[in-house]
Amino acid sequence: MEKLPKIGLPIIIGVIILIIILSKSIVTIGAGSAGVLYAPFKDGVVTDQPALGEGFHIVAPWNSVVAYEVRQQELSEKIPALSSNGLDIRIDASIWYQPSIEDLGNLHQQKGEMYVQRVLQPAIRSAARSVVGRYTPEQLYSSKRDAIQTEIYTETNKLLEGQFVQLNEVLVRDVSLPETIKAAIER
Repeated sequence: MEKLPKIGLPIIIGVIILIIILSKSIVTIGAGSAGVLYAPFKDGVVTDQPALGEGFHIVAPWNSVVAYEVRQQELSEKIPALSSNGLDIRIDASIWYQPSIEDLGNLHQQKGEMYVQRVLQPAIRSAARSVVGRYTPEQLYSSKRDAIQTEIYTETNKLLEGQFVQLNEVLVRDVSLPETIKAAIER
């Protein structure tokens, strides 16, 4: 009986350590997500292997996993711009995008988790301002909305080349003109 406590204590400590190691090693990636592995004792972010897919994964306890949403997402933007004749225009647009799952490690390493603010928003704003600057308020308000939408998509796509983000669609929901111009067009 005296040996039981001496043997029991190391077993309990061993079980606790094993539970801690297992809890640090088990990673679950949710539906519509993928994980980027960070291995501090190798080369940091793992970019030469595919991202971890949905489901249950076991990783070394000293490694960590950052999960990214890889489903299509929407970004709503209200973009101020100047028309070809210098009037203030506001474009209300929805951008459908998703990170490139094949390059998720590179996205994490080079752009970080805030890639939308660092890459996508500046690209869409720049493209929208460039495109809106080619048109008059009358064209923006009526006949050229589809053409503007297509041009913004094309220019944004060019800017996003090599940025590890896939642009699916740009939808122009509304074009806001100054009230005086709007009233003159509607007459």
